Amino acid sequence: MSTQSKLTAQAQVSVPAVVRRALGIGPGSVIVWEAEGDRIVVRRVGRHSSADIHQALFGSIKPGRKSDQELKAGIGAYMKARHARR
Repeated sequence: MSTQSKLTAQAQVSVPAVVRRALGIGPGSVIVWEAEGDRIVVRRVGRHSSADIHQALFGSIKPGRKSDQELKAGIGAYMKARHARR
């Protein structure tokens, strides 16, 4: 794939539609520019799984299993507490 972009006076560049589609990016996406020898490679910043986020927040603590009834009761209690009139 070969495509071109033009650098603006403010040093901004538009990412061509073909490249946006190939990278799976859109408005608000973050890309990284990496120098590899005499080339510059553009990559999208990796996405994180829910397991990655849980690991970052809670470390090695494993969530316990809950029944459907326990989950529904927990959600209900949270919603009541969050939306209770003060």
